[in-house]
Amino acid sequence: MKMTTTSKISSGIINVLNKPSPKLLATWYAEQVVAGNIIASKNVKLACQRHLNDLKRAGTDDFPYVFDEDLGHRPIRFIEKFCKPSKGNFKQLILQPWQHFVIGSLFGWVHKETKLRRFKEGLIFVGRKNGKTTLISGLSLYGVSKDGENGADIPLLANSMKQARLLFDEAKAMIKASPKLRKYFRPLRDAIHYDETFSKIEPQASDSEKLDGLNTHIGVFDEIHEYKDYKLINVIKNSRGAREQPLLIYITTAGYQLDGPLVNYYEQGADVLDGVIEDERTFYYLAELDDQNEFDQPEMWIKANPNLGVSIKLTDMIEDWEKAKRTPAERNDFITKRFNLFVNSSEQAFLDFEVIKRNNKILDIESLRGHPCVGGFDLSQTEDFTSACLEFPLCSGEVFVLSHSWVPRKKVMLNNEKIPYEALENDGLLTICEKDYVDYEDVEDWFIQQSKQFNIELITYDPANAYRLVNNLENKGFKTLAVRQGFLTLSPALKDVKELFLDGKVIFNKNKLFQWYLNNVKLVEDRNGNWLPQKQGRYRKIDGFAAFLNAHTEVMKKMVKPAGNGSVEVISVKDLLK
Repeated sequence: MKMTTTSKISSGIINVLNKPSPKLLATWYAEQVVAGNIIASKNVKLACQRHLNDLKRAGTDDFPYVFDEDLGHRPIRFIEKFCKPSKGNFKQLILQPWQHFVIGSLFGWVHKETKLRRFKEGLIFVGRKNGKTTLISGLSLYGVSKDGENGADIPLLANSMKQARLLFDEAKAMIKASPKLRKYFRPLRDAIHYDETFSKIEPQASDSEKLDGLNTHIGVFDEIHEYKDYKLINVIKNSRGAREQPLLIYITTAGYQLDGPLVNYYEQGADVLDGVIEDERTFYYLAELDDQNEFDQPEMWIKANPNLGVSIKLTDMIEDWEKAKRTPAERNDFITKRFNLFVNSSEQAFLDFEVIKRNNKILDIESLRGHPCVGGFDLSQTEDFTSACLEFPLCSGEVFVLSHSWVPRKKVMLNNEKIPYEALENDGLLTICEKDYVDYEDVEDWFIQQSKQFNIELITYDPANAYRLVNNLENKGFKTLAVRQGFLTLSPALKDVKELFLDGKVIFNKNKLFQWYLNNVKLVEDRNGNWLPQKQGRYRKIDGFAAFLNAHTEVMKKMVKPAGNGSVEVISVKDLLK
């Protein structure tokens, strides 16, 4: 946001007079991004291309939506006319082209006949200091007064009441600063009332007592990177039933909660924008750096900070980065909050989120029927997670991991990890055992069933608690091998696995439970530089990774052979495991 007549975009200054009329700025921004005249992240470019593509098919039989520029511009006009930021001595708030694109898209795309909003949800993912609080506070005041809804509830939502009140207090400050708004709004300590439509704005948090009585018209979720589960989100989604065009807006930076709702929504958004899945009712604006090489390229930082040069001074940001990158904890925080990239909070984390994300290939498991593979299992305690896997070495130098886990119903009822157990079971990634413990015969049966499709040459295992299962497997004709859980045995496999992940050569078909295990692994290192895997906390399980690592201690030996010149080369699948 900027309070003058110019807008800094990319590395130059574009005068407002050279831009089209304000109503057309949303489409203008999309055109400029796609043309490369405005530097933007890959996902923002895809969002802009999606907008332009939709304009071409607007109103057709298979696409009933149209872009109404007037409807898209109404909230922008309201914010610029009546809303002033509480900080700074500014007489007028002028929204930037990227904000025109976001707001214009959310409010301008409507059904061609009913004129009801197309988008039911929107994820706005940008770095810190890009005017999120001011933008959402203004939108909330518009939604409660000028959006054509009576009795509309607009909850301002966060993981804590303290965070929720930041948005709420900014909206109250806007009312206080505007004689027009003061005339019609009635701000109280815990609610802002707009009596003409019997509507109100309230701060709400996960522990709020009044959540179940809401009748949500527009729900604003702030900083959902802090959310560990879907409790608050689900309550609000279930409160929209009486509304014709409800809208949920998630506005956030990246964070450290790598198995929470934000990462799930982000990955869905990336898939939608890439055309992998279809979702015509959710809007995505994902501003981030595209590559770690851009960390030291300030001209690229606008990708994560579309308000760069407006609410953010580039010289200050460069100075802050030069200082932060010398301290690991500060560096991670800067990357997360300012470059808007997910980072594992543990300084010893085995894999960064960006590394895990690049291993995103999908392989048809039917294509592996009859292929040789190595099994692995980690039994842990019977009252906790138990995991097994098959690892398939591929001709390409990649490996495919088929992973499955078991957990007793008793643990599901406690759910200290805030894991969506039932959803994982529905996806075929997990079995919830009705007993109070995991019966190891279930693991045995899994290997037997897999052996009907795949050539399981060997099953590796952690010797702890494994005697009975190993005995049963051997009696069924499986070959087994104990893997000692020490530095000398596991370190070479850990280092090889990390190289595979860095090269994007681990295929696990985006198994969410396996990804959770990966996020939970950190390293301990002995004085000789050898590694061991360790979980990051009491509830951060790594059983699925441990099973995979057991298998990889043998797979890695089979994937290479001497090439005669002191180097090695990948061998073919036919030669594997002989």
